[in-house]
Amino acid sequence: MLIDTHCHLDFPEFDADRGEVLKRAADAGVKYVINIGSSLQGSINSVKLAKDYPNVFAVVGCHPHDSRDFSEQDIETVRSLAGFEKVVAIGEIGLDYYRNLSPQEDQKRIFVSFLRLARELNLPVVIHSREARDDTLRIMREENVKKAIIHCFGGDQIFLKECIDRGYLISFTCNVTYKKAGNIRDAVKAAPLEMICLETDAPYLSPEGYRGKRNDPSFVRILAQEISRIKGLSIEEISRLTTQNAREFFGLKLDEP
Repeated sequence: MLIDTHCHLDFPEFDADRGEVLKRAADAGVKYVINIGSSLQGSINSVKLAKDYPNVFAVVGCHPHDSRDFSEQDIETVRSLAGFEKVVAIGEIGLDYYRNLSPQEDQKRIFVSFLRLARELNLPVVIHSREARDDTLRIMREENVKKAIIHCFGGDQIFLKECIDRGYLISFTCNVTYKKAGNIRDAVKAAPLEMICLETDAPYLSPEGYRGKRNDPSFVRILAQEISRIKGLSIEEISRLTTQNAREFFGLKLDEP
């Protein structure tokens, strides 16, 4: 069994065939998916998906791109959404200095607010950090973050070591399969398997051979095969351990043993 720990099935790219996408994923062994809210409406939709589909869990929060327009009242709405039993984390939250679609001060303000909300609710956090390593780590240290997963890891070895030393999980996407992604494959080699999770970030980052097409959770199997090759372990072992990591981190209550 595999788990897609980060996808965006609430996006309009899936409006025409969302149920078929989930069935195809299940047929590929991806029995559960965690849908990530990246805006207030996305968080609302993520909770709705978790209510509608037994194999979907929800994460609620605000992507740093949308920090500019996120108010304290919106955070209170997220607090209310987080009370639903299938909400398993706060996210995706963090900093993105690569595109800077929101001012950095707004990004940091909202990031801190969500970290404090997660601590208050005793929920883990899903972190987005792009070109913002130092501020991300500093804020997480100041806010005493204990339970975090670094989504779509693409950082350097310094960032990787700091995250591992703090006990944060590292989540890899299908960009591990890209021909020019040697730095990400090096991170896979260096990261302990007991700290790795798998994700698609669908509809983004389709694996090599599918680039330019919509990504979907069934492609976690392709990712697992690549991680298996890099680590020199069977895909069964990769599946077992990454699923165990996800279950423990998110506190998932699943039917499977």
